Parts: sequence; structure tokens; C-alpha cells
Amino acid sequence: MHAERKKPATGEINVNSTPTIKGIREVSVSTLNKKALEMSFEFVTKYDPDIGEIKIGGNVLYLAEKNAPILKQWKSKKSVPEEVSVEVLNHLFRRCLLKMAGMAEDLQLPPPLQLPRVKQNEK
Repeated sequence: MHAERKKPATGEINVNSTPTIKGIREVSVSTLNKKALEMSFEFVTKYDPDIGEIKIGGNVLYLAEKNAPILKQWKSKKSVPEEVSVEVLNHLFRRCLLKMAGMAEDLQLPPPLQLPRVKQNEK
């Protein structure tokens, strides 16, 4: 994890969060007696103008029916099938954005996700 606030936040701020799968390899999961795919990832939230950045990197295990087609596509195209990609990226959004929200709060940066706002009723 890396979080940095470069300068105070002023004016309109755009927040962009992007998860990226960086690599895939097959690993044995002894407790399940199965082979899984270990996907290394990087999740980056950038603030524009350049007032800060938050990065989380790590690995996530993915259990697939068949690993070979996913590994083959990764080796040839550096991509994964859409159904796998959607599942993994949605998981990363849920897990990483929640952690990043706390880090952003500590650094006095805007949260990386939209929070609901309560408004007073107009009379």
C-alpha cells in the first residue's frame, strides 16, 4: 500500500480508480486439494489535479473450472476472459475502495467513491 497527499485540495477534484491485473500463475491450494490461479494486481486511485494518489497491490486467488484456457489467453494476449475479468475486477473494486476510503480520510483527500448525501427538504 502507498498513499500520498502532494498538496492541499482546492476547487473541483476528479477521482479516478483503476484496477489492473498484472500477472497470473497457477498455484496449488493444499487445503482444497485444487489448483487455483494467483492473480497479481495493482489498484490505483488518482486525484486530478495532481493532489494525491493511493495504490494497493497484492494477489488474489481465483478458482476456475479449468485453468488452462485462462492461462493460455493470458500468455498470448495479456488478458483474461470477460466473465473472469468482471468477477475479479468487481471483487477488487469492493475490497480496495473500502480500504482506500479510510486512507483518503487519514490524508484529508476526497473519498474514492461517492457517498450518499442527506439534503434538507425544500419548503
